[in-house]
Amino acid sequence: MSDAPETPPILLLNGPNLNMLGVRQPEVYGADTLEDVVESTRRTAAEFGLTVRALQTNHEGEMIDAVHAARGEIGGIVINPGGWTHTSVALADALVVPEVPVVEVHISNVHAREPFRQHSYISPIAAGVIVGCGTAGYEFAVRRIAALMGL
Repeated sequence: MSDAPETPPILLLNGPNLNMLGVRQPEVYGADTLEDVVESTRRTAAEFGLTVRALQTNHEGEMIDAVHAARGEIGGIVINPGGWTHTSVALADALVVPEVPVVEVHISNVHAREPFRQHSYISPIAAGVIVGCGTAGYEFAVRRIAALMGL
């Protein structure tokens, strides 16, 4: 048994409609399911000795409560806030509460889509933003969080 402190997990958050990955607009979001995303995120995190706590919710308050509850328990947050990206000041405010690095992920290139998708309330508080890389963006985000954690 080691006396070294355990490395805190990464919190993987997916917002509204991301439970429909693989079904909803595969021409935009691809064929990977949310389960595929969580599995690949866990696999990438394991390369750094990290674990992942995953949550997907269509309820903004539930997401905010999960962020608040994670304070002092996590090392970083990977978040695809979905539609809340463009609408939720409350979620942006909550994401500073844990005082850990946040990396924002978007599967599609939001800057090449409708104008309303080009503004993010999350980006100004994020340590990184990964856009338009498909579901591989989640893996890139884990690697960035690990680097920010000094791993």
